[in-house]
Amino acid sequence: MRIDSPKKLDQLRDKLLAEQKKLAKRIIVCHGPGCLANGAEKIGQEFEKQLAARNIKGVPVKALKKTGCHGLCEKSPLVAIEPAGILYTRVKPKDVAEIIDKSIAGNETIDRLLYVDHETGKSIEKYADIKFYSGQKRIALRNLGRIEANQINDYIAEGGYQAMAKVLTRMKPEKVIDEVTTSGLRGRGGGGFATGRKWKSCRAVDNHPRYVLCNGDEGDPGAFMDRAIMEGDPHSVLEGMVIAAYAVGSNDGYIYVREEYPLAIVNLQIAIEQAEELGLLGENIMGTGFDYKVQISRGAGAFVCGESSALMKSVAGHTGEPQAKYIRSVVRGLRGQPTVLNNVETFANVPAIIMMGGKEYAKIGTRNNAGTKAFSLVGKVRNTGLIEVPMGTSLREIIFDIGGGILEDRKFTAVQTGGPSGGCLPESKLDLPVDFDSLTAAGSMMGSGGMIVMDDKTCMVDVAKYFLEFLVKESCGKCVPCREGLYQLHALTVKVSEGKAEESDIDKMEQLSKVVQMGSLCGLGQSGPNPLLSTLKFFRDEYMAHIRDKRCPAAVCRELIRYDILDNCTGCLACISACTYGAITGKKDEVHVLDQDKCTKCGACIAVCKQDAIEVH
Repeated sequence: MRIDSPKKLDQLRDKLLAEQKKLAKRIIVCHGPGCLANGAEKIGQEFEKQLAARNIKGVPVKALKKTGCHGLCEKSPLVAIEPAGILYTRVKPKDVAEIIDKSIAGNETIDRLLYVDHETGKSIEKYADIKFYSGQKRIALRNLGRIEANQINDYIAEGGYQAMAKVLTRMKPEKVIDEVTTSGLRGRGGGGFATGRKWKSCRAVDNHPRYVLCNGDEGDPGAFMDRAIMEGDPHSVLEGMVIAAYAVGSNDGYIYVREEYPLAIVNLQIAIEQAEELGLLGENIMGTGFDYKVQISRGAGAFVCGESSALMKSVAGHTGEPQAKYIRSVVRGLRGQPTVLNNVETFANVPAIIMMGGKEYAKIGTRNNAGTKAFSLVGKVRNTGLIEVPMGTSLREIIFDIGGGILEDRKFTAVQTGGPSGGCLPESKLDLPVDFDSLTAAGSMMGSGGMIVMDDKTCMVDVAKYFLEFLVKESCGKCVPCREGLYQLHALTVKVSEGKAEESDIDKMEQLSKVVQMGSLCGLGQSGPNPLLSTLKFFRDEYMAHIRDKRCPAAVCRELIRYDILDNCTGCLACISACTYGAITGKKDEVHVLDQDKCTKCGACIAVCKQDAIEVH
């Protein structure tokens, strides 16, 4: 069946909703990456098997949904029961039978599978009452945890392609651009450029063909927002791209996806084929005469290809190297033609903006920073996972309310935002509103939305060294300031971490950072020194401890620490078994001895010691 009019789309949606109402209950099993890694696929299979065998009235096998990421990755695998809104955490295949008996066939709740609030110690039954979820506002992530990615009917039932139908049949291209401009939507890929302005500039160029591209090359360590959308709600991206293509006058486009996201590639390809089959993509979309074809372009994993000009070179089949931007891509981009490039999250917002209206969307967030932002919240925080909050939400709210605070109640040290090119912000910045302008002013950046939380066991010198090492490896090497400058900055941080640096090296770092920022061709080099500069600004005392005292306050840098076995050692032999270098000796039930010359400070002994009998200092 082809949908050749908005009326047919409405009819299909009504039919799908009517079928849903016949279901007494729905079982939603998260099939996001975190849940799949912990056995969600087997859980889904067990539900299918038992539902088929049990034949429960009103709950057939089709009542089971295997959806994208629910967000609360720390408590995976997750299973939700609707319409009651019950959330079960850390579910195992052996729990399926009990869930069916008590919560599907019956109306009981299984307390041991519920989320437990760390402050009160009480079990919480419903999504809405868990701070992790109640503190969010989901727009870009609106369908994650609700639909199956490879079922276009699920997306249509949730209102999918309604915005596209409205645009193609009732709005002129200029009106679409005006609506997006009014919304205040800024690019969610990191640059924060006004989306409506970008679209308007592209449309104004009298040159064809024009292209609309989607950047799914999410390479920041710890970031997985775009991945979750592509894997769990690919149609929202396609719908946003069609709307953008209509607005700027494009008939061809690409979704650039990194090779490390195989499930995203599979689900996007399925979504493209399904949309084409129904007439919602390709030629003569919805009978309106508008054509827009989308292809998937696979990236080879180069971090620098997240940069716009490098991405377009890669799509065109050339080496992914950045180009000088004396002419902007909306004028001369892919294959020298006018091109709009937005990231996955930006496109996912577009259908919602069309349906709610630009003015309503602009009311969310703060002035000049409208809407919401998705983040991957990781690190030393209790509730790691995928979140979406209104712009302007403070770091404190994100980390301590939604995130549940620091693991083991340790002291908060810093939060790193914006990926390898972002900055590390200290405790004094916890009340900073999270938006493009505030983060930049504080010495960090929004980036694509990675957020890494660190506790007092984190060495900030080591953090700067890690990110600089990453950028050195990912630099394309085209320009000298980035290729050589980042290499030398990394070498200086290594020197500090080994206790071999002098105070004058701090000045060298700051001066060289300025040269790299000013002289680099693209954003990788221009923002590359940010982790170093921000840690020097807010955690200079840690650098001085490494240099003056030859000491790592966090006891992380191996050359500046030592391990000692304390008198409370019970002689359990666990550390001897764990030490592959033979550095620990001793007899059972006697205090062991550690040979400093053989010790590599790998930490294996601490990991197995149950008596806290090993001191690092």
